Amino acid sequence: MRNPNPARAGALAGGTSLALLLGALLFQYIGGLSPCEMCIWQRWPHGIAAFLGLGGYLLTRNKQIGAGPAAILAPLAILSLIISGAIGVFQAGVEWGWWEGPAHCTGSGYVPGATTGFDVFNVVRCDVAEWRLMGLSLAGYNALISFGIAGLSMVLARSKR
Repeated sequence: MRNPNPARAGALAGGTSLALLLGALLFQYIGGLSPCEMCIWQRWPHGIAAFLGLGGYLLTRNKQIGAGPAAILAPLAILSLIISGAIGVFQAGVEWGWWEGPAHCTGSGYVPGATTGFDVFNVVRCDVAEWRLMGLSLAGYNALISFGIAGLSMVLARSKR
């Protein structure tokens, strides 16, 4: 009987998180879609998952760490992926009006120290999707992809080589 392969599961979770994070940055810097606060919240767990999952895989592959640490890093990467997906579900629910989002994610606000005294800026709203495909926003796609790959990663972590 062979050992489970958590390092590969971590690499799948971390690689997916890295791809989703890069995709979000492309939508922002190439596509011109400014992220709201909850969009930024979703990026942090993806960064953590990419670091832990891909880092653990590379360290295991280069025999710098053994199976024990990899068996800790992979579930943490998968958990980070799940956390980002959960934030995506929360944001999608706010966008659909199913529940209230953070109050500071809507409207406009005063910029302290502005040159004219009361300059107003537009806040990127968390309750309005800037982009949709087949009815789902980027937050919805983040949730679907994150949960789907997290499930596959858990299966891979338990499977034999």
